[in-house]
Amino acid sequence: MLYSTNYRLLFLLFLLFLISVPSFQHKCLASAESSIHGKTFKRPDPLRHFKDYNGEFDVRNKHYLASAAFTGVHGYAFAGVWLFFGVALGIFMIVRCLCGGSLSLPCLDHYYLHIFVLLLLLASLAIVASSFVLATSQKTIRRTEKLKDTVVGIGEEALGAINRVMRTTKQMQYLLLPYNPQICASLNSTTDDLRTNSRVIRRFIDKSEQSFNKAIDTLHTAHIVVLTVNLVTLVAALVLMLLHWRPGFIILILCLWILTSLCWFLTGFDYFLHTFANDACSAFEDFENNPQNSSLGSMLPCINDSFSGKLIAQIGSTIHTFIVELNSDVSLMYQLLGIGEENEELIGLVKICNPFSGPPNYSYSPHNCPRDAIRIGDLPKVLVRFTCHQDDTKEECRRNGRFLPQTSYNMAHAYSRSIQDMLDIYPDLQKLSKCAIVKNKAAEIVSHQCKPIRKSTKLLWASMMSLSIIMVVLVFTWVVETLRCWDKPLSTNTCFRTHTSR
Repeated sequence: MLYSTNYRLLFLLFLLFLISVPSFQHKCLASAESSIHGKTFKRPDPLRHFKDYNGEFDVRNKHYLASAAFTGVHGYAFAGVWLFFGVALGIFMIVRCLCGGSLSLPCLDHYYLHIFVLLLLLASLAIVASSFVLATSQKTIRRTEKLKDTVVGIGEEALGAINRVMRTTKQMQYLLLPYNPQICASLNSTTDDLRTNSRVIRRFIDKSEQSFNKAIDTLHTAHIVVLTVNLVTLVAALVLMLLHWRPGFIILILCLWILTSLCWFLTGFDYFLHTFANDACSAFEDFENNPQNSSLGSMLPCINDSFSGKLIAQIGSTIHTFIVELNSDVSLMYQLLGIGEENEELIGLVKICNPFSGPPNYSYSPHNCPRDAIRIGDLPKVLVRFTCHQDDTKEECRRNGRFLPQTSYNMAHAYSRSIQDMLDIYPDLQKLSKCAIVKNKAAEIVSHQCKPIRKSTKLLWASMMSLSIIMVVLVFTWVVETLRCWDKPLSTNTCFRTHTSR
């Protein structure tokens, strides 16, 4: 009678456990889905005694990470509950043995076919589910690596643009130092600002890559180890049943019980990954729509707006004014180059392309220049024909029409080369100032990567939960059959007779 009551009680507890899974899961899902209010989240934070975390998506904030990880509490909780019942069952079996029970299971021979068919079905389902979860985890890892490459690529592309600008400014300093030390000092200040932004972006790249690698390694290792051991144990269970090794049943119950707890823990962890992926994609979508007020604005590598805007305006204004003066006052240009008025007919009138519109916008339009205009960088090619080199005598220069002094040519070459170098990197400066690199990559993530990674992480979590439930049913069935086959049910009389006989 006592045995029948224990069996029914165990069955009712198991039934209650399975019924509570969907309801508890539904509560967790509802809590997670309703937690987003615009740009902030409202989730329990374990690091603040489960007070709500009211903040934005920020991987640098440990409170955000803790609150996001807590969304997988349904998996962690069931893992703990299942492990607790396992410890209780272990104590129960130990006490039963001490009270005169036996580990032999003779009725397994009588009901062997029935038990084998039942456990074969459940074990096969568990093997299929484990294989599916393993394949899904690998797909999730590949998509996470692709996302990592894109995010790190944001920093790499921005860093490459800054490095090109820095190389150009250094070259301009070298060219202009003999003629205009004041501009060189200004360029040196600009280079220092760019170097500071470069260090910030480098830290972003290193930290992002490190965080992604840690997440990928954790995801890969946890699933590979648990699922591989689970598959091996399930296959071993079938082999032990064929070999009729009855002590192996007790060992496998212990192993599968622990693996079931780990599966439930991974279920919670996978739901955390799904939550994190959903939060990250929502943050990228918010950044795409409103970069200034997005939580990603302080994390993504954009140059300071005030610095970049001021730099772009200054460059456009300076170059536009310089070229306008060259084109409108040819005599001034000839005077700067040391050319007399009597030689103007020899060189002819040269019109230099001005790629900037007038104030106040100074829009950059390099393709709107007249056909007869030349790039400012090509000006030395025109002047070199009329340059009197230091190796030439004055008589030779006068006879060949080379009336431009070498020093004047060098100065013209330095200025024209510097301005042309600045025009060449101006598109990079525009991208940096408008954060175009980051915006384009964010749009790519939103358009092509968010939907697959959301789907993949959700499928991973759902398949992991299915495997966990199958493992619970399998282990529970194994325990029930083992208890049914126990030759001496636990009773107070048994304990009493054992102690009396001693």
